[in-house]
Order: sequence, then C-alpha cells, then structure tokens
Amino acid sequence: MAQSASTTIRPALMNIDQVAGRLGVSVRHMRRLVAERRIPFVKWGHLLRFDPDEVDRWIEECAVPANAAGWPTLR
Repeated sequence: MAQSASTTIRPALMNIDQVAGRLGVSVRHMRRLVAERRIPFVKWGHLLRFDPDEVDRWIEECAVPANAAGWPTLR
C-alpha cells in the first residue's frame, strides 16, 4: 500500500531517559519539569513520552538571546 502525499512520517516518541540524556540533565529533573508542566509531554497510560519536534520547539522558546534586554553590553 503506497503512502499518499498528505501522509507525513512523524519521528518516534522519546522516553524520559532519552530526553534527559539529550538535555544533559537527570531523570529526576525531567520529572520535576513534567510535574510543573514546564516541558511538553505525552501521557500514555502510566508512560511518559516526548515528541522530539515539541522538545526542539521548547528548547528554542527557552533560548535567551546573546544580548538580552536589560543586560549591559561588554566593551
């Protein structure tokens, strides 16, 4: 069966260990981010999963520009 042009292939969901490793933080810290609803996640029964595209967007949204307003520029 051929895929139609409108069908998109989504990346596999990541588990909490994979996201923690990617971000360089502990699983405990990841669980805190989830509990505080600070990172996008999918709750599937008792499992936590993370969409890699959503995690990438979240990282971009959290990024602070190099010359953020309010910070003095170095001369």
